[in-house]
Amino acid sequence: MASDYTVGDLVAEFLAACGVTTAFGIASVHNIPMLDAIGRRNTIRFMMARGELGGAHMADGYARVNGGLGVIFSSTGPGAANAIGGLIEAQFAGSPVLHITGHTASRHADREMGTVHDPMDQLGMMRSVCKSAYRIRSAQGAIGVLTRAAVDALSAPMGPVSIEVPIDLQRQKIDRPAILDNFVLPLPTPRTPTASELDELAARVMAAKRPLLWLGNGAKNAGKEAARLLDLGFGMVTSWNGRGTVPEDHPLNLGGLTGNGLPMVTDFYKTVDLCLVVGCRLRGHETGDFAVTLPENMIQIDTDPAANGRTYPSNYFVTGDSQATLAGLLSRIEGKLEVAPGYTDEFAALKRNAQSEFITTLGAYGTFSDQLRQVMPKDAIWVRDITQNNTTWGNRVFPIYNPHQNVYPVGAGIGQGLQLGIGAAAAAGDRKTVVMSGDGGFFLNVGELWTAVQEKLDMCVIVMNDNGYGVIKRIQDATQGRRFFADLQSPDLGKLAALSDIPFFKVQQAEAFGATVAKALAIKGLTMVEVDMTAVGEFPPYYPFNLLPKR
Repeated sequence: MASDYTVGDLVAEFLAACGVTTAFGIASVHNIPMLDAIGRRNTIRFMMARGELGGAHMADGYARVNGGLGVIFSSTGPGAANAIGGLIEAQFAGSPVLHITGHTASRHADREMGTVHDPMDQLGMMRSVCKSAYRIRSAQGAIGVLTRAAVDALSAPMGPVSIEVPIDLQRQKIDRPAILDNFVLPLPTPRTPTASELDELAARVMAAKRPLLWLGNGAKNAGKEAARLLDLGFGMVTSWNGRGTVPEDHPLNLGGLTGNGLPMVTDFYKTVDLCLVVGCRLRGHETGDFAVTLPENMIQIDTDPAANGRTYPSNYFVTGDSQATLAGLLSRIEGKLEVAPGYTDEFAALKRNAQSEFITTLGAYGTFSDQLRQVMPKDAIWVRDITQNNTTWGNRVFPIYNPHQNVYPVGAGIGQGLQLGIGAAAAAGDRKTVVMSGDGGFFLNVGELWTAVQEKLDMCVIVMNDNGYGVIKRIQDATQGRRFFADLQSPDLGKLAALSDIPFFKVQQAEAFGATVAKALAIKGLTMVEVDMTAVGEFPPYYPFNLLPKR
């Protein structure tokens, strides 16, 4: 008897076997067989985005919170192209996003024959923005290509991977692969450095008296080991994407205060005799395009050998998994490392003073971080867009307690926060999701608000409304001395919320921010809070703009 099992069924069953329970995207002519299989199986929740760009960001936000694959389905050609912005952000963030797109029939592909959505070299387009990209070229090879793609996405350094499934192959009947009965993704074992590498690493660390630990996104799995290093006397700082790996209420964790624009911190770096960098690129975004002078004695641990010397030079480099390498280091130095007397007290004082000094530069908005932290659940997911508020207190001083709470546009693209938040909320379970956006970013993709409405997500959207692109105005002030094309006329947010009966609150005084958000957070489901920045007051210049002479 002929099988009714198709490659579309295989795609649906494969995703479920990989632990995928939620996927995002849009149904279209070149993915209907796959989505039909997902619908019939009813084991994966499919969240309908309003556009592929939004869906890709949702898959990214989901992956960051969930820790597993984020899946986005798009159509071919224009649909796949629409997803590219979200895939670029996933690449910036190191998110394991699996992009599954259709294609025209195999016999027509790449021949410029004018079929529906006919793309020329779609695979090349996807390769240019993803970690890797594949086309399924035969029904028999589908399971192998799917497996390879998922392994690529989930292997360090993680990133987005795209798969093309031509429409004729999606419909092709095959025998169900027996491998799916007890399927386990063949993920590579993370590298543990050799004993001699760990011995050398330990010797260099034990020679330090004033050590600093710098963690990035690649060290998110090493929180317990990092905390043990703080117990031994290390001070700590993180990239913005590595925040929360050790809870940021720890007195020796500076969090996102990397020193960019804070002479107090960079002066302290001069007294540090070892900087241990783990799973971090030391990005120009956080170091003022590498203007921040870091301690000369730098040791780097990274799973990617190409990280060696990519931004700052290191005196010793170890290729290895962050958790395994730090565990091996700790077994060699615990009870033996002797930091300078008073060093940890100095570092704790540095954190207190640096935070205080930074907050004083924010004018009326200096209390917003503390107000929000007091009313926001400790386990809530904290999602942000590119705004003046996030560039300052959101990224740097708002306390985060777990790395999977921390979601923001790592590539600094505007208008991504709402969609990242929708994906995060889909993965959050019983936890609340809080999204902070500016009005410019919010209205860039406002249509996705109705995805959150339709899916009945538990999230509070805070819109910092200054009627324009505030960040752009700062850059224009600094580089041109004048402003063009940065003022916006937007719909009334209260009326917009009323269209779908979204509970709406408005803040017009700085001291009312926390109490107003608390009212929104008390409601189960989607809520919106507008902060009228015109009423609260103009956001003050922040680094580097607060260092420039007035023009």
